Amino acid sequence: MLPIAVLILALNVAGCRQPHESNAPTTKFGVEVKPGPMDTVLLKDYKPESSLAVPTSHVERATAPVIDVHTHSSMNNIKTAADVDEWVRVMDKTGIRTSVVFTDATGADFDRQADLFLGSHPGRFQVWCGLNTAGIDDPDYPQKAAQELERCYRKGARGVGELSDKGWGFDGGPENHRPMGQRLHVDDPRLDAFWRKCAELKIPVNVHIADHPSCWKPLGPAQERHPDFQAFNLYGKPVPTYEELLSRRDRLLARHPDTTFILCHLSNQGNDTEALGRLLDRFPNLYLDISARDYEIGRQPRAAARFLTKYQQRVLFGTDMGRDLSMYQMWWRLLETGDEYLPGRTGWRLYGLELPAPVLRRLYVQNAEQLLNWSKL
Repeated sequence: MLPIAVLILALNVAGCRQPHESNAPTTKFGVEVKPGPMDTVLLKDYKPESSLAVPTSHVERATAPVIDVHTHSSMNNIKTAADVDEWVRVMDKTGIRTSVVFTDATGADFDRQADLFLGSHPGRFQVWCGLNTAGIDDPDYPQKAAQELERCYRKGARGVGELSDKGWGFDGGPENHRPMGQRLHVDDPRLDAFWRKCAELKIPVNVHIADHPSCWKPLGPAQERHPDFQAFNLYGKPVPTYEELLSRRDRLLARHPDTTFILCHLSNQGNDTEALGRLLDRFPNLYLDISARDYEIGRQPRAAARFLTKYQQRVLFGTDMGRDLSMYQMWWRLLETGDEYLPGRTGWRLYGLELPAPVLRRLYVQNAEQLLNWSKL
């Protein structure tokens, strides 16, 4: 048994030992590691000032007229005609010809938003409707959903979306969801009539399936995404796996080859462009948008540039990041210049893709011109 004095001394030493001293190696790559003020800096607060002297470009307007295929009326806080007017002024400054607005609505709410956007600025907006999910267990639900879609089309809808299934189904979310096995997922047979109606009306559907794969990994020091995104984490929650949701995606695409699907955010598979390319090769009715994945293409600029060049006829430009002037100009710098070590909004530094003019024109405008439904009311 240790003497009391020795035991007290041992406890005191253990209590004074710093976590750095007990857990970290004494050297890393030949450099002696010593404790200091940086040990208390939290990851979310770490914003190093770079000493790199690299070119800094400012691109005010895109090099071609742009159709932004992914915006939201709610995210952009559009409530009045004055809000719409202000948005158009920003679009004019940055080179946005047309914005596709996801109203996330059906019924009277969709009608109100259609009137708001289509009234005062002809040609500057497309409005897309949502999916009616009321009464999904009713025997006539498939017909009611398809009928409401057709009604919205007559009112001005030229697409559907963004429909989101991160595992909770189209009819639920983290705070309000049905039990596993009862949710309305993308490949649910109850939606077959709806998808067929989209094909009949020749309108595309923008679908958000799964989420960034890191959402299924534990939160902690090995988590890939910035702490700002931790609210999206799905680890340990009652949702299907990432792989199961992608399998549902593939079943949907195979079962409805006549329906045009635009999977937003690079189908949440932009971390693996080779797999994403195989997906495009397999399903000719599939298109992608790059919205809110600046960090995905900007941290792998060479691979992303190769992918966007090879599949230049299958990818569309979208933002999904509000309507600030600087946001649009960030995109032009990322896609058009070769600037290095760009500040990123998610913690990662980004690198310009310097895409060729023909690829930019495809991405910015030509694909949307050819794919979207531009028929008049």
